[in-house]
Amino acid sequence: MSLPTPEEIKEVLKQVVDPELHIDVVNLGLIYDIRLDEEKQSVDVDMTLTAPGCPMGPQILTDAYYKIQNAFPEIKDININLVWVPFWNPEMMTEEAKEMLGYF
Repeated sequence: MSLPTPEEIKEVLKQVVDPELHIDVVNLGLIYDIRLDEEKQSVDVDMTLTAPGCPMGPQILTDAYYKIQNAFPEIKDININLVWVPFWNPEMMTEEAKEMLGYF
């Protein structure tokens, strides 16, 4: 059984919404990398948060894990890695997210 593509995983991660900003983690630019290993049937997702002290961080990371698990039961090992390099900034958002937040 083949694994989903990084793009398919990214589509699922659009369901993970920052509860404070009400924008998904993909459009916020919080997803840095998605790596798949067919042999191990695993996925590694490198993501960040808008701020190191984000009180909703654990909830967002857990939500990302379960969204992937529910959408792709063929993935045996899901690793959500919280990274801080590069440090997130508003320029990483999509145009759609910038517009929603009134960021120009």
